[in-house]
Amino acid sequence: MKPTQKLHDLGQSLWLDNITRGLLTSGTLKRYIDEFSVTGLTSNPTIFDHAIKKSSFYDDAIRTKGRAGLNGEALFFELALEDLTQAADLFKPTHDRTRGVDGWVSLEVSPLLAYDTAKTIAAARDLHARAKRPNLFIKIPGTKEGLPAIEEAIFAGVPINVTLLFSREHYLASAEAYMRGLERRAEKGLDLRIGSVASVFISRWDKAVMGKTPEALRNRLGIAIAQRTYAAYRDLLATPRWQKLASAGALPQRLLLASTGTKDPSASDVMYISALAAPDTVDTMPEETLLAFADHGKLDGVMPPHGGDCEAVIAEFGRAGVDVDALAAQLQKEGAESFDASWTELMDCLKEKSAALRQAS
Repeated sequence: MKPTQKLHDLGQSLWLDNITRGLLTSGTLKRYIDEFSVTGLTSNPTIFDHAIKKSSFYDDAIRTKGRAGLNGEALFFELALEDLTQAADLFKPTHDRTRGVDGWVSLEVSPLLAYDTAKTIAAARDLHARAKRPNLFIKIPGTKEGLPAIEEAIFAGVPINVTLLFSREHYLASAEAYMRGLERRAEKGLDLRIGSVASVFISRWDKAVMGKTPEALRNRLGIAIAQRTYAAYRDLLATPRWQKLASAGALPQRLLLASTGTKDPSASDVMYISALAAPDTVDTMPEETLLAFADHGKLDGVMPPHGGDCEAVIAEFGRAGVDVDALAAQLQKEGAESFDASWTELMDCLKEKSAALRQAS
């Protein structure tokens, strides 16, 4: 049995952190679904920037849409929706079979809106309506300004992938926004089966402290943060507040473990996948990590439901001078800035490619 199948059978969803038109037209994504138990995918501006910049798959669509007057953000979202609705259709059987638990794809609102609540809400509603797919998440950053938008989007019935979470506290704030949105729907007698995941980024922790702590702590902080967050996730699902919502038909906001590609070239390329195996969660991984795990991955057990030794490990980092609360805030801020930079690069890429295609024709 393939390692990916074992992970799937454990109860963890394997999602691909990639989308390109080439993956769709070549049948590669369909093969990953069939052979590697992939049941969903995520996207972001960096992924689309690379896909458009490094291939000609989008040229005809850019040329045609450019003639129709589309450019900038409007052009991008047209291209992205074309890709993601096709991917959503591939995952629709999984979505139907699991009654909305799995089989999702994700599209991000403009990262420039990360600190604008009202515009984020409007963009989320618009993109979801345009997609016309029940299994498409809209990604909203879990920043202070994003949390009210998440609550409002859930209340409006828009499925949300909460992104840019880095800690247990970030996750719990996301879960609070999700539950408030559901509770408001319950008060109105509305359907509570509104999907959501909470995406906690893992490998960036280890990259941030690399070379700044004792060698014995190398590549241990991200996993400890994941374990701490998983324990909080399990605890929350056992609370009377959540059980009341669940009994009324609500779906859990599943914990999604993101940024699980290894950043340290001296470490195993499947280090995080093996360490973060856990039922009722999602692991979204880069394509190279998926292929590596399918080839030589091994399961070393599952994450302990109560965190294992995560608090002791995090305390060791504290003694080494790492303030995890301050670092979580820093990583979230840097993540938002990185997404902004990628968005700007994507807009520049579309502008340059559109101009080159016009000149060539």
